[in-house]
Amino acid sequence: MIVEMMKPTPRDYICDPAMGSAGFLVEAVKYIKENYEQSFFVSDDLAHIKTSMINGYDTDQTMLRIGAMNLLLHDISSPNLAWRDSLSEQNDDQSCYTLIMANPPFAGSLDKGNVNKNILAYANTSKTELLFLAQFVRSLEVGGRCASIVPDGVLFGTSKAHIAIRKELVDNQQLRAVISMPSGVFKPYAGVSTAVLVFTKTNTGGTDKVWFYDMKADGFSLDDKRSAISENDIPDVVARFNNLKAEESRSRKEQSFFVPVEEIRQNNYDLSINKYKEIEREKVEYEPVKDILTRLEKTEGDYLKGYSELYKMLEEK
Repeated sequence: MIVEMMKPTPRDYICDPAMGSAGFLVEAVKYIKENYEQSFFVSDDLAHIKTSMINGYDTDQTMLRIGAMNLLLHDISSPNLAWRDSLSEQNDDQSCYTLIMANPPFAGSLDKGNVNKNILAYANTSKTELLFLAQFVRSLEVGGRCASIVPDGVLFGTSKAHIAIRKELVDNQQLRAVISMPSGVFKPYAGVSTAVLVFTKTNTGGTDKVWFYDMKADGFSLDDKRSAISENDIPDVVARFNNLKAEESRSRKEQSFFVPVEEIRQNNYDLSINKYKEIEREKVEYEPVKDILTRLEKTEGDYLKGYSELYKMLEEK
């Protein structure tokens, strides 16, 4: 879904700073193969695609080997993969990528002493989910795009660091979309509620309105089994994101809508969809209390009558 939204091109410099098994990078290559077939036969494009286009980092050497194998199986013979901590001082990436797609770890906190000071300048925190967002901003070129999965807490957390990183995306960059995903999409590994943040690095702002989408299904059940089901919002998310002009007339009672940036600022940069969604409540007509009591009295009478008859039967025996 994210790759189809971001539409990578053969001229992009794509990075996943927490690549794992390189799922985002592999899907990006597959998308380019399907949509830019000619580029695989043009020498300049082909050399870039097989080498400098793909960049990935991880702290787990086993995952790096798996990711390298996955990319090799998709004709990427010499990607830029490295064993390193993307949040540490050893990472000097700055303004060097045109597209970042990632699902960074958000399971805990780091010792701030080990975190790159240039990252802390965006958000002075030890929370990995906020630090990775800061690193994405730092390592993108101006005009570069990012789509990152984040835990829901990033959208509405009230700490100074939470507000600072949201303010950075809204005021200094161009926040384009917030796609709320249902809890369970990452089961059986994790049940945490997540969202996708999509933004473009501008360093001069540019956010005028933000597109929100309330995803309710992804084609699989939301329990540990993750069985295939017919309900799937992913094609709708992609189609609507790629035609945002048609979204301007949609009301907040619908599954997707725009929110003006001024309203977001007034709400302390809160990006949770429930803050802006308009819920339509239906009036429910209940039975008069008198009728309920009458029915209850009759039921109670039937019960006592049956109880009495059963008691007599037992006495006769």
